Amino acid sequence: MPALLTAHPLFVAPVLLLLDLALWRLLAEQPHGWRVALRLGFFLLFSLLLFNAGISPLQKAPWPEDLPSHLVATALQILWWLFGARCLTVLIGALLLQRVGHAGRLLQEVIGALIFLAAIIAAAGYALDLPVKGLLATSGVVAIVLGLALQSTLSDVFSGIILNTTKPYQLDDWISIDGTEGKVVEIDWRSTYLQTAQGSLAVIPNSLAAKAKLLNLSRPANLYGVSVVLEISPLVRPRPVIEALERALRGCRTLLPNPAPSVSIRKAGGSGVEYEMSGYVAAMGEKREVRNQLHDLAFRHLQAAGISLLSVPEVQAAHALLSRARRLLGESPLFAALNDEEKDALAEHMRPQAFKAGEVLLEVGEVSDDLLILESGVVSVTLPREDGSVEAGRMGPGEVIGEAGVLSHSGWQARFAALSDGRLYRIDGQALQPCLEASQEIAEAMARLLDYRQQASAALLVETPVHAPRRGLLQWLSGLRRHS
Repeated sequence: MPALLTAHPLFVAPVLLLLDLALWRLLAEQPHGWRVALRLGFFLLFSLLLFNAGISPLQKAPWPEDLPSHLVATALQILWWLFGARCLTVLIGALLLQRVGHAGRLLQEVIGALIFLAAIIAAAGYALDLPVKGLLATSGVVAIVLGLALQSTLSDVFSGIILNTTKPYQLDDWISIDGTEGKVVEIDWRSTYLQTAQGSLAVIPNSLAAKAKLLNLSRPANLYGVSVVLEISPLVRPRPVIEALERALRGCRTLLPNPAPSVSIRKAGGSGVEYEMSGYVAAMGEKREVRNQLHDLAFRHLQAAGISLLSVPEVQAAHALLSRARRLLGESPLFAALNDEEKDALAEHMRPQAFKAGEVLLEVGEVSDDLLILESGVVSVTLPREDGSVEAGRMGPGEVIGEAGVLSHSGWQARFAALSDGRLYRIDGQALQPCLEASQEIAEAMARLLDYRQQASAALLVETPVHAPRRGLLQWLSGLRRHS
């Protein structure tokens, strides 16, 4: 060893510790493996320096007759135990980080605390020559007293260790704990912090999270469940209700096809039967919009099937007095400007037509002389493109088809195909002309509908430009060389 290190070990050893701390701070941006190797090297050099000077951490400090040197040697022995504990925790942290990532931070801190506790006890027994057995007995009593006083806190801590080890959820996961739903933003020693959809912060103790019913909405990835519960009168047969709700699910394009959406009966009683519509979306932000859309679609398809969410006898009786065609006109906002006599007269010219799934109602460019009003079923609207076809939307009960032929005797560049069995009504264009001439509001509403659909179709048909990849100077030169 260099003469400087061996000549003044009591002065050089503290300098090594300070140099280790300084380099650990200065090299914070360097790879963690290099910093761990550097710290282990300093610990090895520190150990060689102490053993070469006759200072053994496993024995009482030398030079009892020289009090200053004896105290410095005792301090270096204690520092050796603490330095070794720190090196061991750093090494375990590096290995643990490779296996479990940043989620194992809590486990790493607990292991480090146990290692430092063992190092303090060892330093007290070897360097200070204290009675370790008595110290352990005293610390055991203190630990029991503190354990009883901090029982709930310790329960949270150990529950946090279990949660970090088993990892039922991680940071940025959407979870639900006892009905509290939110995004995991932090997991510490005591609690799990959730940011709810309302923007508030929910603090859940780890002990409660470990015992409670927990739903991880982010697993599997890109799959988020959506459910809507509706209560129908128990006097209505379940089969038509389930079929109407299945058509409503088919009318929502945002729902993922796999796993397939489904309808089930949750509960049946004397006051009503609860039906649940469930499906999955690809993003958490789509759940609220899809849930609202499903409520609207369910209402329309149930209404088209003659099923009312309200089990009021007066309402059921009023609907029963009207024909299906007349009721469809009354529910359509397009004919809201007509009075009851005009709606009754127009309903006499409405011809029912049933269609099957897969049937094409209007081909691309086909001119329809009749106005088609969907009573039930789901119709897909697709637009042709050079690279294939794109679905522009899905239509349900109450929506109209063929307004372009009635208004301007032209076809629309879209294909209308049925996705399910259903039924529609045809209104002859000649029978509709008196209504258009008598009520300008109907013509204007149909014109606005046609204009909106044309603009939406044009936006879908605009092809997304292909961005050329950015290339560096060397790639550009090599391309020139290939072409030359």
